[in-house]
Amino acid sequence: MKNIVETQAHRNKPQAVAEENWLLPAVNVLELRDAYLIEADMPGVSREGLEVTLEEHTLTLTGRRDAARLPGNPVYVESKPAGFRRVFEIDPTVDGGKISARLEQGLLTVHLPKAERLQPRKIAVTG
Repeated sequence: MKNIVETQAHRNKPQAVAEENWLLPAVNVLELRDAYLIEADMPGVSREGLEVTLEEHTLTLTGRRDAARLPGNPVYVESKPAGFRRVFEIDPTVDGGKISARLEQGLLTVHLPKAERLQPRKIAVTG
């Protein structure tokens, strides 16, 4: 995880962002041969409520869960509207122009490809 480090950059953001109480989604950070993956649990967050941004070398994952629409008269409800947020400092070796994200069943997966010049490659031997 030396190339992807969680940061406290959100504390330097505008007042409106800093005042909100954020839930920290559980994350896994994985290194593959040609990329890094960040998996973040964001239950109840839809694509419309999700924002993934890269500003210089700061990757921010922000998700909003709206109030659940429950059929009938709820007797007991623990799931409440909430905001999720994690901020990571990304190493310059990540190709920022090729970052992609996917949300499936509350799991956000962010694919951070390594720059091609850093990826291992096989060199053909001739002669």
